[in-house]
Amino acid sequence: MSNTEKTRTTVDIYGQQYVILGTETQTHIRHVASLVDNKMREIGSKNPSLDVNKLAVLTAVNAVNDYIKMKEQLERLQAELQKEKD
Repeated sequence: MSNTEKTRTTVDIYGQQYVILGTETQTHIRHVASLVDNKMREIGSKNPSLDVNKLAVLTAVNAVNDYIKMKEQLERLQAELQKEKD
């Protein structure tokens, strides 16, 4: 599949079905959906009174927090590698 060819993938996240349209493989999209579903279930089990909208926002906040931490770690590692090259 080329990077511009879009595929439709139906996934289940927290008991709801979604059709995801994207250029990633169906395997990748299903993996991402599974991670989102798992994180929502984890947060939901710790906070059973949350409505789905708040649960979704907390899941997004957690995901972006993890992304920022990983990005910062990658940037530190890249800087270290650059120092070793210089």
